[in-house]
Amino acid sequence: MLDRAEIINEEFYSDNIAPATYDLRLADGWRHFGKQFFRYNFGIYMNEIRRVLPLRIRLADFQISKSQKRTLRRNADLLTDIAPIAINREIEDLFHRHKRRFRFGVPNSVFDFVSHDSASVPTEGFQIEARLDGRLVAISFFDISCIGVSAIYGCFDPDETRRSLGIFTMLKIIEHARTTGKQFYYHGYAYDGESFYDYKKRFTAIEVFDWSGNWNPMSGQVR
Repeated sequence: MLDRAEIINEEFYSDNIAPATYDLRLADGWRHFGKQFFRYNFGIYMNEIRRVLPLRIRLADFQISKSQKRTLRRNADLLTDIAPIAINREIEDLFHRHKRRFRFGVPNSVFDFVSHDSASVPTEGFQIEARLDGRLVAISFFDISCIGVSAIYGCFDPDETRRSLGIFTMLKIIEHARTTGKQFYYHGYAYDGESFYDYKKRFTAIEVFDWSGNWNPMSGQVR
C-alpha cells in the first residue's frame, strides 16, 4: 500500500500565468489543460497503480535519431505552419476523428485541453499544423515560457498512421524551440514501465523529474 505522505495530487486554476512563473511550475512537475494546472505522481493505467514520470528534453543536447530522420523524410511533402492557437471547425473535425483511436479516457472536446482564448489564456499558446495538399492531417498545441516550450495536446488523421505524425509534429516543435533559443521541451507525462505513452521516451537528452525537485537523465533511453 502506498504511503499517503508520498502521494502528490494537486491542482489550481489560473487565467494568467507569467512566463517566468510558468518556468518554475514546469520545473516542479506541473502541467495544464486550459486554465487547470495539475500535477500528480501516481496514476491508474490498465488497472495498475503506476508512478508518473514528468519528462523534458534538454534541447542543447538533443540529437535526432535515424528513425526520426526517416519520419521527417516521410513527411517532406507536408506543409507546416506555426501560429497562435485558433480553434475552428476544421480542427474540431480532426480532433473528433482522432479520438476514435481511444478505447478508454476518450475526451469530449478539444476544449478539454485548451481554453476558449487559448492564444493568450492562461499563457501564450501556439499550434503547429501539418497539411497534405491543403488538407489538415495533424495539429499539435503547445505554449511557451521564458526558457521552455510545453506540449499540450496533439491529434492527427487516423488514415495517415503510417506517417508517425505525432512524432513528426514533436520534432518540428523541437526545431522551433531550438531556433527561438529555448532550453527545454516539456513533452508530457509518461508512466514507469511500459504504456501507451512510451513514444514520449523515444528521444535523446530526456530528463525525468524525481518529485523531489530534481531532473535526472533518463536511464536506458530508447533510440
